[in-house]
Amino acid sequence: MSLTTTPPAASVASLSFDERYRAIDSRDTRFDGQFVTAVRSTGIYCRPSCPARTPKPANVTFYPTSAAAHEAGYRACKRCLPEAAPGSPQWNLRGDTAGRAMRLIADGVIEREGVPGLARRLGYSPRHLTRLLTAELGAGPLALSRAHRAQTARMLLVGTDLPAADVAFSAGFASVRQFNDTIREVFGMTPLELRARRPLSGGHAAGPGAIDLVLPHRGPLYADGLFDWMGARAVTGVEVATGTTFARVLRLPGGPAWFEVRLDAQGRVRLRAALTQLADLSTLVTRVRRLFDLDADPIAVDDALAAHPELARAVAGTPGMRVPGAADPHEMLIRAMVGQQITVAAARTALTALTAALGEPVTGFPDAERLFPTMTAIAERGREVLRGPAARIAAIVGAAEALADGSLVLTTGDDGAEQRAALLARPGIGPWTADYVRMRVIGDPDVTLPGDVAVRSGAAVLGIPSDPKGLATWAERTAPWRSYLTAHLWHASPPSRPASATRLQNSGSPAAAAAKTRGVPGPAAGAAAGSPEFCTPPEGDRS
Repeated sequence: MSLTTTPPAASVASLSFDERYRAIDSRDTRFDGQFVTAVRSTGIYCRPSCPARTPKPANVTFYPTSAAAHEAGYRACKRCLPEAAPGSPQWNLRGDTAGRAMRLIADGVIEREGVPGLARRLGYSPRHLTRLLTAELGAGPLALSRAHRAQTARMLLVGTDLPAADVAFSAGFASVRQFNDTIREVFGMTPLELRARRPLSGGHAAGPGAIDLVLPHRGPLYADGLFDWMGARAVTGVEVATGTTFARVLRLPGGPAWFEVRLDAQGRVRLRAALTQLADLSTLVTRVRRLFDLDADPIAVDDALAAHPELARAVAGTPGMRVPGAADPHEMLIRAMVGQQITVAAARTALTALTAALGEPVTGFPDAERLFPTMTAIAERGREVLRGPAARIAAIVGAAEALADGSLVLTTGDDGAEQRAALLARPGIGPWTADYVRMRVIGDPDVTLPGDVAVRSGAAVLGIPSDPKGLATWAERTAPWRSYLTAHLWHASPPSRPASATRLQNSGSPAAAAAKTRGVPGPAAGAAAGSPEFCTPPEGDRS
């Protein structure tokens, strides 16, 4: 296989030894975070792009995760710092137990619930799960969680001025001693030695309980599209967006937290955050990375999509398109249901009213007034606040009740097919909502929404079949990246001002229907023409 183009992330796990070796010999940065190279003669492991001399093939072993290299007795390279690489896109691409486990581990489930809690969520016994993950990833859940804590600690040591003790507990360690021992074992340095190696341009502590650091990602990144899209949907009092920043307050296990994401002058993604409990920092970073799709492999996606003549120009115009994730799975479902068959502007107004009435007030965070309502609050008082058809209100309140009492489970670690089936079994949720939630909550990169009016409109603009059946058939050729195809089609759909009608009125052609339903805010509302439009429910969700 030639390495002039990056193979799709789906195929990285199946690369041969020779293909991986050619990647490290060429120091190909596109493979960073997707596997690590362990060198027997030195006892260290590196990222594929490490600038050190390429080791002899006989001395090399490749591991799928840094945790597997740790378990085999290797230390992280002090020169290339493999823990600083972006995360692997395979955990979103893979719908198997290993991928689901990695998403939950990154969200801090083991720190909060232990291995038994992780196993219970995945439907296995702790022993069976350990055997499965060791066979698939080279390390069990405790080792994988330990590696994740080490990565978070390294990021904080080199990216902030937080005291070492605060770093330890922010990264999820139970004690400073455990933190010191892990850092020495993984990196071959003490925490102070690791901090001394940080670049002068690193982050800094922004005050008590606050941080400012860089989030690594693979370029290119179409950041304008992300900021515009989030701005069009920002719930007043919860979220604040400009053309170059996005900030919000959210509920974490230890209490309310606030974050702001922006690009600095060097094109790096920077995160400012303030937390009630520093122990929530690792969870917050994971959720922000998912929200901004920072673990994506944009070159692999762009290469695959641009191979189709209909998409080549769109991909060239917006390289590094991302598919936004969700800061909170429960909130995401409510937002999707409230937004059914109404304009984006109308949905934003409805969600703002819901939050103003039922959201918990917060203080001490910039421009933040309230948290998004809990599912219990919506279940108890949603009927007083929500407006629209009675059946839709009942469906939203019913979903909130099910989420609150646990009869409906919605997490980043769900099996995609099972999550979709559970959502479709509920009244008021059709295929568009179920698939849209799967795309955003799980981060499934291979979701298509052929009934979405704006998607069909964008397809017509790009010369792709725009009827639902024809579009679904055509989209199969872009697997496993159909979510990114969907994002490009949303972006290609002509912008329009909000329609006065809130119900979907399909007048025939996709373009005409989109003009009535897309609801992209016009210039007066702060959205530039051509800004991506990602939320237009189709006719199928009228139940």
